Amino acid sequence: MNEIKSRIFELREIINNHNYHYYDLDKNIISDFEYDKLLNELVNLESKYPEFYDENSPSNRVGGGLSDKFNSESHVFQMYSLDNTYSNQELESWYNRIVKILNTENFQFCCELKYDGASVNLLYEDGKLIRALTRGDGVQGDNITNNIKTIRSVPIKLNNPALNKFEIRGEIIIRNDSFDQLNRKREKLGEPLFKNPRNTASGSIKLLDSNEVARRPLQCFLYSIVSDEIKMKNHSELLNTAREMGFDVPKYEKVVDGLNGVKDYVNFWDKNRLSLPFEIDGIVIKVNNINYQKKLGFTSKFPRWAIAYKYKAENLATRLNSISFNVGRTGAITPVANLEPVLISGSTIKRASLHSFDQMMKLKLRVNDHVYVEKGGEIIPKITGIDIENRGLENDEIKFPSNCPECDSKLVKLESEANFFCPNIKDCKPQAIGRIQHFASRKAMNIDGLGDETIKLFYEKGYIKDISDIFNLDYNSISLIEGHADKSVENLKMGIENSKSKPFQKVLYGLGIRYVGESASKKILKKIKSIDELMLMNLESLSEIDEIGEKTAASITEFFKDENNRNLISKLKSIGLTLTDNSQDNKSSSLSNLTFVISGVFEMHSRDEIKNLIENNGGNISSSISSKTNYLVAGDNIGPSKYAKANDLGVPIINEASLIDLIS
Repeated sequence: MNEIKSRIFELREIINNHNYHYYDLDKNIISDFEYDKLLNELVNLESKYPEFYDENSPSNRVGGGLSDKFNSESHVFQMYSLDNTYSNQELESWYNRIVKILNTENFQFCCELKYDGASVNLLYEDGKLIRALTRGDGVQGDNITNNIKTIRSVPIKLNNPALNKFEIRGEIIIRNDSFDQLNRKREKLGEPLFKNPRNTASGSIKLLDSNEVARRPLQCFLYSIVSDEIKMKNHSELLNTAREMGFDVPKYEKVVDGLNGVKDYVNFWDKNRLSLPFEIDGIVIKVNNINYQKKLGFTSKFPRWAIAYKYKAENLATRLNSISFNVGRTGAITPVANLEPVLISGSTIKRASLHSFDQMMKLKLRVNDHVYVEKGGEIIPKITGIDIENRGLENDEIKFPSNCPECDSKLVKLESEANFFCPNIKDCKPQAIGRIQHFASRKAMNIDGLGDETIKLFYEKGYIKDISDIFNLDYNSISLIEGHADKSVENLKMGIENSKSKPFQKVLYGLGIRYVGESASKKILKKIKSIDELMLMNLESLSEIDEIGEKTAASITEFFKDENNRNLISKLKSIGLTLTDNSQDNKSSSLSNLTFVISGVFEMHSRDEIKNLIENNGGNISSSISSKTNYLVAGDNIGPSKYAKANDLGVPIINEASLIDLIS
């Protein structure tokens, strides 16, 4: 049972990390197919072992999270994710479930392209654009109205609105030719190139400078209208209505009869998708009749009447020229395949990660092998197989290095690990830089002005060698560096100074202890009050902490055994960083067994601070209002649907001050 529990916690940590990279950093580090495999494994384990249920599990999430850069607001109608499939068999199972619920096969489907971009939800009232929100968590999204208004294809005012009040959902994309043109401009200016259209589009709509957003070639494709005023009978009619109102709705949809019609549409675009002027990652299939949609309804995450058929990545053969070995932040050695360039899904692939020593050995690769390469999730290249039959005598066996390729230290490998590691934590350059970057990152200390490239530059110049050096920078020397004017230096100085007041949990996470992610650091702080207490804990006592398995416990004890790390902690103490959890002094059980829903923007506290106040005093947080909700904590700009639902269910609505009164 402990093994099952550990795997569930491990999967949650892995998936949350992937969600953070995808939604917050706009980086894909895993293919959609691999992500879905992990998520399905988690869902299956949680259903078999309900005793490990956690309302904050990524299995219960819709889309990404909310950003602290923008005000969050409630959607009028909840935004759901789409269930997805990669096979005809699963598609048939979905079809059969619909037939069973509707008790008929006499219905049609509307098939549409699944645009690969960033979701957006636009609210119109009386023909005017009121606001634009990201998907967020499905209930609330970030207000990005000013950025969306810069996109020319988004109408600010409708000439002939068919509805008085409605939300229209869509996807922010960049066309392939526009993306290529954008990168050519950046190349001329000596700026780093964007990796792919999807990530560029998603990152662009989250920029704080709307003028910069306006310079990006963004388009908004719309695909769904939701409103209490809808009189149309079919989804396809809604698409035409959207076009008549002036929205950009590409004419690729097709209304088809039965499952065979769906399969024909899916197969056609599987063969022809590369001819499209923009990227897609699959097909969306919807029951066309709106009354049937209402009858089918929703699960907690998905509409039962729609599904996404996702295409598997294109797979082509090329030659393996060599293997390089990269050193990561934690010292893990990752083999990288250097390939004969091959064009896959519109981009030239030259490198592919092999992830670990075990994976490389499993593939039995040799230099000069012809390997099959897949651009997983249309983004991440990976080797999926080898053409062994055509292997020549000149194909050299690949040997994993015994020493670190960066610092020449002897590599080590633990039985429980798939990777070899460099133990030279202090002086191995990629590790040192990676740890500093992690410490300064948004989810850790969030130091403004200290981005990844700046850290690399400062390390090379000898200004920063470890985390503690951040707080002892020579600003006079920095001001002499090209591109570091007085204003940027002052901003950096302020960002560093502000970081000194970050709570203990942020500092603990920022230390970069292997396996101690954001969730684990929060769990640890429920049991300890200081870094000194943590340093004294043994394997047994650490393993007793909720969600801290043997691997994580061992990693923590090894971290604090290292003299360099102990010296680092001493330096951070002298600098004045928060290494005790004083918030525990303010904890109580005054909100014990009470469930709260938070909505709107608050005057005295951020949403995260409100959440922490509730949890620190024994309360529970829920994302949606139900009969089990005890209070709705309402700030400014609360969503009307949440307000109405609270009133309907008789849930008390309180403000920020009333919450404080409850605690005290």
